[in-house]
Amino acid sequence: MFEQLSSNLDKAFQSLKGESRITEVNIAETVREIRRALLDADVNYDVARSFTAEIKDKVLGSDVLTSVNPGQQFTKIVYDELVDTFGGNPSEIKFSDTPPTVILIAGLQGSGKTTFAGKLARYLKQEHKRNPLLAAADVYRPAAVNQLKTLGSQVDVPVYSIEQKDAVRVAKEAVTMARSLAMDTVIIDTAGRLHVDEEMMNEVAEIKKQINPSEILFVVDSMTGQDAVNTAKEFNERINYDGVVLTKLDGDTRGGAALSIKSVVNKPIKFVGTGEKLDALSPFFPDRMAQRILGMGDVVSLVERAQREFDEQEAQKLQKKIRSDKFDLEDFLDQIQKVKKMGDLGDLVKMIPGASKAIENAEINDDAFKPVESIIYSMTPEERRNPEILNGSRRRRIAQGSGRTVREINDLIKQFDQMKKMMKTMSKMGKAGRALQGLKNMPFGR
Repeated sequence: MFEQLSSNLDKAFQSLKGESRITEVNIAETVREIRRALLDADVNYDVARSFTAEIKDKVLGSDVLTSVNPGQQFTKIVYDELVDTFGGNPSEIKFSDTPPTVILIAGLQGSGKTTFAGKLARYLKQEHKRNPLLAAADVYRPAAVNQLKTLGSQVDVPVYSIEQKDAVRVAKEAVTMARSLAMDTVIIDTAGRLHVDEEMMNEVAEIKKQINPSEILFVVDSMTGQDAVNTAKEFNERINYDGVVLTKLDGDTRGGAALSIKSVVNKPIKFVGTGEKLDALSPFFPDRMAQRILGMGDVVSLVERAQREFDEQEAQKLQKKIRSDKFDLEDFLDQIQKVKKMGDLGDLVKMIPGASKAIENAEINDDAFKPVESIIYSMTPEERRNPEILNGSRRRRIAQGSGRTVREINDLIKQFDQMKKMMKTMSKMGKAGRALQGLKNMPFGR
């Protein structure tokens, strides 16, 4: 996500390194490089031009601070402009004062509407303690209703559907059903097409008219770049939605849609999807996204994920084990499982400030822990609790059982011993530190 844009922006800032002050001459090339980086990322031309013009005006109009160098000051100005371009403040779901809150989901076919509906139901249940109902108003696409029912069962949310191909009726009856069952939220999944057409627009507009939704969310595939922006504009002209959901930000997206949509349609980005799993959905925070693009990391999001997975009482017990040197391989394996639940491993590492550059050419994916897990799973409970008993014959047996080499076993034990020594100091870092202990010294990119 945004890797190429981040890299190109970093290169653009290089020309200011070593400069003692900011002048119109030494920022001219930097501004040109930034505009080029934005256009390469498929950012709308008018947005890129406006963005760089604002930066230039702010840089030349700013007072040079003696406490920072020109490169740092320029980066701060670019950061502020990125936050502003992304919308400034995060935008929340508007919940109705009178239940149920009705959320209408619209977008083209293939944008990820149905999957997002399931993710949103899960998110609202867990984060807002809502009691949602899913409505299958995508009555044309083959297996759409079954897909929504499968997602509903996975997140334990009921799905309302009918046999007839009447999307308006599905929406209306779902709202009525929610009221009768005292359910406080209805999420309506609507049909899409491969392109914008009159029939689809009329149907969504009619559903909107009949149910008067509290919130209309437009779902767009961020990998389609400027096509996504154009589609967003057309939908907004017809149904005047409240916010945008960007899906597939974990893919090979250049970031153009994310940077352009707010400026073009003047509607906030409310959620981003970063994977196929049902927990791969996050509210959109403009400041955090700007930090990640500029290689500053996203510690706040990392800590929030850690807090969801790490129980406070368990963490205190773990701290005691670390301080008394009783942390063993079973504890380590447990920490690995918790870190994996936090999300995509490569995505997590990039939330650490400076990590994006440090691992620029390394391959980090969810399989990175598999060699370690296979080794530990091949040990007996006694060996996991007391790794010091692992003599040569035991290590050969573990290597054979795990499909790894004796050298890999030796490397793991050596790294584990080194990590235990470091963890006494790291235990003072709190939940976020404990979440990252499992990442430290791991054989990434091998």
